[in-house]
Amino acid sequence: MLLPSSTLYTTSDFDLEKGGRFAALDISYETYGTLDADGGNAILLGHGYTSNPRAGGPGGWWEELIGPGRAIDTDRFCVIASNMIGSSYGSTGPSHADPDTGKPYGLGFPDITTGDMVEAQCRLLDHLGVGQLAAVVGFSYGGYLTFEWGTRHPERMRALAPVATGITGRGDPASVTALIDRFAACPGWNDGDYYADKKGSGVYDVLVDMRVETLTNYGIAKQLEDTVADPAERDRQMRGMATGWAEEFDANSLIALRKAAILYDAKPRAAEIKAPLLYVLSRTDTLFPPSLGPETVDHLAGIGVSAEYHALDSEYGHRGPSVDWAKWGPALKTFLEQHG
Repeated sequence: MLLPSSTLYTTSDFDLEKGGRFAALDISYETYGTLDADGGNAILLGHGYTSNPRAGGPGGWWEELIGPGRAIDTDRFCVIASNMIGSSYGSTGPSHADPDTGKPYGLGFPDITTGDMVEAQCRLLDHLGVGQLAAVVGFSYGGYLTFEWGTRHPERMRALAPVATGITGRGDPASVTALIDRFAACPGWNDGDYYADKKGSGVYDVLVDMRVETLTNYGIAKQLEDTVADPAERDRQMRGMATGWAEEFDANSLIALRKAAILYDAKPRAAEIKAPLLYVLSRTDTLFPPSLGPETVDHLAGIGVSAEYHALDSEYGHRGPSVDWAKWGPALKTFLEQHG
């Protein structure tokens, strides 16, 4: 679904790294701030695995970090947040119609890579008239793309800031199989073609349960414990977040993005990075633990990359950079002012 706040750009003849081509490829995006005449003040911002391009403004996932005078200062920078291809918020993904059949791709969606996602963003930036990027910044899965940008287009940005992420991916083919199997147990899964009756198929209920699990792992449960006294109200709010997301997200997008994530590995090409890099991890993040910080920065320094690590002291796990934005926002602001 295309968010009301998003804009859609369509490009053509898009070749995929693993074979295949999209005759037409949609990319949805949002912008905050104004692009300079020379196109040199843009920051490309990447979102997480299950998230969307609504990063700034009321309700945005980094609302407190993006805006006039904030860490990502829209008085100075133009922020471009694009929905990665394969996702569920407007960009071409499994719920889009396969031109050969007229039906949603579903499980037949072509295999995509994080490299394909970067090249789609590259097309978008060219369309918008962006020159050299001030920075590429990415949270979680978007951090994968941040590292990819640094290795694939090293001259196109002046700074890189991967946040709550890794230089290599998580999971293996078994994690993809387990994800498919979980949906396949739904009576109306129909080999991924469940779109005619999402709620009746059972897929919606699985998505809700998965979202509660994900939000709990991300630190939302801890945040609610600290801010909402009534356990019943905490459960109600958690369930509300989960059902709202399940209404919007496509189960096949989870599968397509997971397949791309297990192939992702920017480490072998890391010596190509030219821009200075700020790497941020949360102390309590179990998805991308803080132990990754020093070892990644030491590796980068050893191959000639200017990299610094910011350890975020947060109790809110993977969600820490959003909840405890005030604890690391100044470091990001200073980094962007120096390099962007």
